Amino acid sequence: MRLSEIAERLNCILEGDGSIDIDGVATIEDAVPGQLTFLSNPKYQKKLKSTRASAVIVPTDFPLLNVTTLRTGNPYLAFARSIDLFFAPLRLRPGIHPTVVISASARIGHNPSIGPYCFIDEDVVIGDQAVLHSHVVVYRGVEIGDQFLAHSHVSIREFCKIGNRVILQNGVVLGADGFGFAKRADQGYEKITQSGRVVIEDDVEIQACSTIDRAAIGETRIEKGVKIDNLVQVGHGSKVGENTLLCSQVGLSGSTNVGKNVILTGQVGVAGHCHIGDNVIATAQSGIPSDVPAGKMVSGYPAIENKVWLKSSILFAKLPELHKIILRIQKELTELKNRN
Repeated sequence: MRLSEIAERLNCILEGDGSIDIDGVATIEDAVPGQLTFLSNPKYQKKLKSTRASAVIVPTDFPLLNVTTLRTGNPYLAFARSIDLFFAPLRLRPGIHPTVVISASARIGHNPSIGPYCFIDEDVVIGDQAVLHSHVVVYRGVEIGDQFLAHSHVSIREFCKIGNRVILQNGVVLGADGFGFAKRADQGYEKITQSGRVVIEDDVEIQACSTIDRAAIGETRIEKGVKIDNLVQVGHGSKVGENTLLCSQVGLSGSTNVGKNVILTGQVGVAGHCHIGDNVIATAQSGIPSDVPAGKMVSGYPAIENKVWLKSSILFAKLPELHKIILRIQKELTELKNRN
């Protein structure tokens, strides 16, 4: 594909030879002649000197380069869209495999692709253009919108509701019982029936082996545009606001309320019944035991403002030295007191 066509399709400003043929995309380090790469983080600018790429996508205000350039306000997004020009994800052939078990009361929309050994229970409704890879299980009463994609070994429990254009990667479990037990007088635990449901709104993607638990009463809700990474646990009765990102191994305890446009990075843990305001960012391995106001960036455990945590973390390495100084001062004060 000619670079001039790529520039037009990506809505980029072309600087240089638009007649160059591009046959793929790659990182700055791995690109070879005939490939397109991108730069969105200035710290990688030095690598442009050694890249073999035929063209590079850069920010609009980036300095002039010796290589053919595509300029845009969002290089990372443009590069992401350029991948789609050269790579089409695999799709199951339309149709229903003969090993699939579908209840007579289930309703499947137009043009489905349902792979081997899937099970679709009673009163399930699935919209148009659904793709279910092998061994997907859909329990009774589930409602699913259009353009649904479930990879192998997804399990969707009873009465969950899923919107349009939802993607579930391998091993996702929606609607498993929440972790609810009441302690008895004999010190044993009695299971609390989880009678609620899980609601997944439009344009959500949940990646491999993540779990969204059903509530004892009410619902667990993932609002539209949310993206959830691998191995994430969303506890029963929680709500995750629009366009929020939950990165790998995040854990939300029951009844957590996460606002819109929040980013919880890897291994962040949130205690139950906490409210995380809109636009909050929590850095990796933060532990959040209480509410966080909107717009804050927090770090550490217990999570505090990121700037305070950064200053504190510098002091951590000096604590042994400071401890010795304190002990020496205490000893000197004691000796001074004894002399008097």
